Amino acid sequence: MKFGIFYEHQLPRPWNEGDELKLFQDALDQVELADRLGIDHAWEVEHHFLEEYSHSSAPEVFLAACSQRTKAIRLGHGIVLMPPGYNHPARVAERIATLDLVSNGRVEFGTGESSALLELGGYRVPVAEKRAMWRETVEQCLNMMAMNPYPGFEGKYFSMPCRNIVPKPVQKPHPPVWVACSNRETIKLAAKLGIGALTFAFVDPREAKQWVDDYYRIIKEECVPIGHSINPNICMVTGFSLHQNGEEARRRGLDGFKFFGYALGHHYIFGEHKPGRTDIWKSFEAVKDKMPENAGSGGIGTPDTLIQHLKGFQESGVDQVAFIQQGGRNRHEHICESLDIFARDVMPEFKAKEDERQKRKMEELAPYLEQAMARKERMRELADDEIPNVIALGRQITQNPVEDPAAAEARKRWSQNANVPLEDPAKKGRAPAAE
Repeated sequence: MKFGIFYEHQLPRPWNEGDELKLFQDALDQVELADRLGIDHAWEVEHHFLEEYSHSSAPEVFLAACSQRTKAIRLGHGIVLMPPGYNHPARVAERIATLDLVSNGRVEFGTGESSALLELGGYRVPVAEKRAMWRETVEQCLNMMAMNPYPGFEGKYFSMPCRNIVPKPVQKPHPPVWVACSNRETIKLAAKLGIGALTFAFVDPREAKQWVDDYYRIIKEECVPIGHSINPNICMVTGFSLHQNGEEARRRGLDGFKFFGYALGHHYIFGEHKPGRTDIWKSFEAVKDKMPENAGSGGIGTPDTLIQHLKGFQESGVDQVAFIQQGGRNRHEHICESLDIFARDVMPEFKAKEDERQKRKMEELAPYLEQAMARKERMRELADDEIPNVIALGRQITQNPVEDPAAAEARKRWSQNANVPLEDPAKKGRAPAAE
């Protein structure tokens, strides 16, 4: 089993000057520590306007900073919001590839769509169409990273002409792809599309086994990859706080984990939010003692209790467990102490045979993955004579007839000031049609 740390960058009210600065600087220190300790992944989400719950609106910036302070830890977008209202797919492809380059090939490309009206409405993403938008743009984003050039696309939600998207990522044909899964149906969709399932472990191991079994059965029988490679993995996100004294671990970490769930529910399910004014922490404090615990709190306790918690998921076939950091008011020094305890007293229990487990798994899946890739309908590559010429703007301005005298004069001045040849010397006398 592999392990990760997971960030929303939560910041409960009230906010003081410098709180966000400390939040991000602490997170960078935590990721650097996790890298030194041998933890496999660092995940960070993308969300917008979800005050207190997630101050993580530019994960590519944070992860790029992490890349320069670490050597081995994988850097996971957990997730990039893919409906084009949030992010143009070409810009996502460029950012993912650039991050892969500056991290020397350590990127995990997690994707999602969101179910929070604050961000959906803020970017004018229609609720009824967000899944279809996600699917269309994820597929094209992966084509952009894998194809040279990208042939262009006319879709329902996104269109662009032929371009070569650069740079290209280190990992070929593209980094491993994941999707955020909030329910069992999305996990099934992940399997059908051949991508990793990044989900919350708010289930017990027996229920998790049903999810995992469904996922790998579909990978073997029904998968038609959305990308140019398959990432058969399930990662579950859970709470985290460790101490040799279980009650102290709960004192330090349980409120933060409860707030994580409460703030998520506020923005996604039951809340009413006035931007810049609603105090989620205040309302949480009024009800926290009445909130029931769920299976995700199994990551809060002693090393021995965490080992038992993780063994249940390992036996269920879960590939990775990621631990929530900076939940609620969890303190930086306690997070670092928990990471140290985890690496010393818990992780060795699972790491010794991980390479062997992974090898056996991929050997078993190999023929099924080959069959799945054969079912993929690939975008047609353009022949050289089909790739359009794109004429520079200056040539278009000077070569197109202009009737308006003022425009003609402006064209003349532009030509004089440009101080560059306005015709390609190799094609002088020929003016290819503009795109």
